Amino acid sequence: MNFDFSDDAKALRDQARRFLDERAGPKVARAAMVSDAPYDTMLWNAIVELGWPAARVPEAHGGLGLGPDEACVLAEEIGRSLAPVPFMSTLLATEALILAGSHEQQAKWLPGIAAGSLIACTGWAEGNAASPATAAAKVSGDRITGIKVPIADLTAADIAVVSAVGPDGVQLYLIDLTDPGITREAQETLDLVRRHGRLTLTNAPAQPLGTPGDYQDWLDRAAVLSAFEALGTGTAAMDMTVAYAKERTAFGQKIGRYQGVKHKCADMYIKLELARAHALHGAFAMQDGGGELRQAASAARVASLDALGYCAEETVQLHGGIGFTWESDCQFYYRRNRALVAGLGAKSWWADRLVRTLERRNAVAA
Repeated sequence: MNFDFSDDAKALRDQARRFLDERAGPKVARAAMVSDAPYDTMLWNAIVELGWPAARVPEAHGGLGLGPDEACVLAEEIGRSLAPVPFMSTLLATEALILAGSHEQQAKWLPGIAAGSLIACTGWAEGNAASPATAAAKVSGDRITGIKVPIADLTAADIAVVSAVGPDGVQLYLIDLTDPGITREAQETLDLVRRHGRLTLTNAPAQPLGTPGDYQDWLDRAAVLSAFEALGTGTAAMDMTVAYAKERTAFGQKIGRYQGVKHKCADMYIKLELARAHALHGAFAMQDGGGELRQAASAARVASLDALGYCAEETVQLHGGIGFTWESDCQFYYRRNRALVAGLGAKSWWADRLVRTLERRNAVAA
């Protein structure tokens, strides 16, 4: 069975890479780090012109109606380029609306997302919580009360999709960030390029998105898309490290000639390729809509975080003393790694989810 991307998706990936190589990267990330703006507006406007926010939006709502393949390749290139734009946040919220939104909700919000005039974000975290399966925020009637922190791109967003405890359990709710009872403030995190915020909800209006089951299905889709973002970031870290190893001289020869360095670079490649195999399986299951998605998404999440964590840490180590300084670009990949780990629940939670899914599958097979 061929899990690889279609030719159209590969062409989109090549076009996205050329564009982001010219318009994004560590230099742009460094400028965003010291800027007061929540994101790079010029870069975002250019991305909107290319139609990327409209990729997953159905044609009936002004979008391109592309499949998961195209969304995955865009997520990977955004991760690779460290682009300081709210693309991933909007993409994940779009996926929630497509999966669980009512016809009225889709008609109200998706055209704005497709046009680029509306930015969306998602949030489940509540401080130090490691599990997306629980929530302290609660909904009573059509009102929500709770605190969500940190939320990526919150200060730039117009709407938010958050998790909360409703009458049937934890599920997704849509929040119009212009409604009363809502307080937004910037929240400092380790990632200084992608800005985060703290959302305080005090008896604020909330619209339910689907059911608790839809929330679990959305987590699977978000895990696959986030896995590709992590792959892109990890690959960029590896490429930078390999290039450095070919140039840096120590004790009279390039450090890439030393076995200790060679083996670390090889391990980066192996971990990334293993994670890519799992991520491609996840993309296939997301496209296929069959029963394999939960297993594939959990495996993709675990493998991609393992690969990115290894690459980010070894990038710092293999750059030596300079890798620990502000002047080095290594920090961007290490910091993004920590943000992505926190962005959708701890790796341990997803590993447990994978084990439980495999146990249920084996029980059925027996």
